[in-house]
Amino acid sequence: MFYTKIAAMIRGALLFILSFLSGFPVFSQEGYLIPQEVHRIVFLGNSITYSGQYISYVETYFRLKHPDRDMEWINMGLPSETVSGLSEENHANGAFPRPDLHERLDRVFNQLKPDLVFVNYGMNDGIYLPLEQGRFQEYKDGLNWLDSRISEIEAEAIYITPPVYDPKKGAAYANVLDNYSDWLLSRRYVQEWKVIDIHWPMRHYLEEQRALDSTFYLAKDGVHPGEVGHWLMAKEILLSLGESGVRHYGDIHEAIATFPSGEKILELISKRQSLLKDAWLTSTGHLRPGMADGIPIREAEKKSKAIEEQIKKLLKIKFPDDLDERNQLENQK
Repeated sequence: MFYTKIAAMIRGALLFILSFLSGFPVFSQEGYLIPQEVHRIVFLGNSITYSGQYISYVETYFRLKHPDRDMEWINMGLPSETVSGLSEENHANGAFPRPDLHERLDRVFNQLKPDLVFVNYGMNDGIYLPLEQGRFQEYKDGLNWLDSRISEIEAEAIYITPPVYDPKKGAAYANVLDNYSDWLLSRRYVQEWKVIDIHWPMRHYLEEQRALDSTFYLAKDGVHPGEVGHWLMAKEILLSLGESGVRHYGDIHEAIATFPSGEKILELISKRQSLLKDAWLTSTGHLRPGMADGIPIREAEKKSKAIEEQIKKLLKIKFPDDLDERNQLENQK
């Protein structure tokens, strides 16, 4: 915990200096409001994104708070993928190299035509080896390339720092992701990127809990977070979207407890996201073996529309107290 506090102070000072020297404005963690014209939101990432809980949590809470907003939230995460294009020599026991986002991105953008893209890479990009400048540069180059491609299609981009890698599973690789996260955070100031930090909040939470219970973990394998970890990710994203009311909630269930049908809406949104995820991954294509075959996209969209109609009916149910009154109470917490 002491290390985290000292590191945070150093990072804050360095990033402040970068901001001052560049003349660029600071991107507030609570300062990005999704424009009204945004209709289709796409999430890119690896297996943590593919598993999708944090995306379901974000969409559910956001839609409960903004039931009149008409937006699609589509998960296009692909397990094992990197944005750096790197892969271990014996990845998956030699069965296949890590898929590279470069191979599929054009098809994803051509078919989905997103208005807003959330990007969450880094966990796989150091290929689980100690920090090395060549690999680090490949990660930087990959994200710079992706940013230029998002600009070319005239979409908005929001970058998310990598989730924490558990130091108990390897302090050297935990350090890699610390460095990758700090570099990505610096893009706020030197390139005006919109960057949401989930890495350091997760690292701080992990160290706090470890101080209370040495057996505590966010990810059993050091990589893939469970429900608590996905909520920590979702909470930081929601805070960055202006949803300050989530700050003191311990999990998604507590956050949606006072909304009528909140749990049912979460269930339906999770179901619809899973359906569309596999359908779109199959439609756009990829080189990752062992993935579930999605149903044809037209059939998936038909089923998705039926689920969406159920969601919209439930969203029309008002809570006992007025929505504005509840928002005011949340903001006072």
